[in-house]
Amino acid sequence: MKHIETKLSGCFILEPAVFKDERGYFFESYNENKLAAILGHNPHFVQDNQSQSQYGVVRGLHMQAAEHAQAKLVRVLEGKVLDVAVDVRPDSPTYGQHVAVELSAENKRQLFVPRGFLHGFSVLSEHAVFSYKCDNNYNKESEDGVYPLDPQLAINWQVPVDQMILSQKDKEAQSFAAFSNNKLK
Repeated sequence: MKHIETKLSGCFILEPAVFKDERGYFFESYNENKLAAILGHNPHFVQDNQSQSQYGVVRGLHMQAAEHAQAKLVRVLEGKVLDVAVDVRPDSPTYGQHVAVELSAENKRQLFVPRGFLHGFSVLSEHAVFSYKCDNNYNKESEDGVYPLDPQLAINWQVPVDQMILSQKDKEAQSFAAFSNNKLK
């Protein structure tokens, strides 16, 4: 498995070795030992999630806070998304910076998003099936998030604004400035 560290420490793009022949293809989508060697620790995944969305859907920016924080290993089973991770670790030199990575069924890339990051994605294909592992269980009371179109973050979701589909919760999410003021107190 090839791995590429992004500009955000601990956030990795993973590219599997894909074996193709006349029957189709095979690849190892997850190997605990190989991931632990890349990360320098072994995340214990306890929950798998999957969503299906249509073109223009933007999901995020979300996270779980405090003791319910989650690291995620994300990938796309069908279609194509732009996956975004925003570093919100208070003492990080890259606080407030983000990476955006195209994940697709075709490129089979995955992104490891450490704890302490906001996460979201936009759907760039007609539809997409998105799958991810979490190293901590979901806790509704620990939900936190930021408005995905916040001008301070200036994320290019690669979808025209007039074609974006956001949940009501994401439309009403706090600004990055408000989030930062709450977190850094």
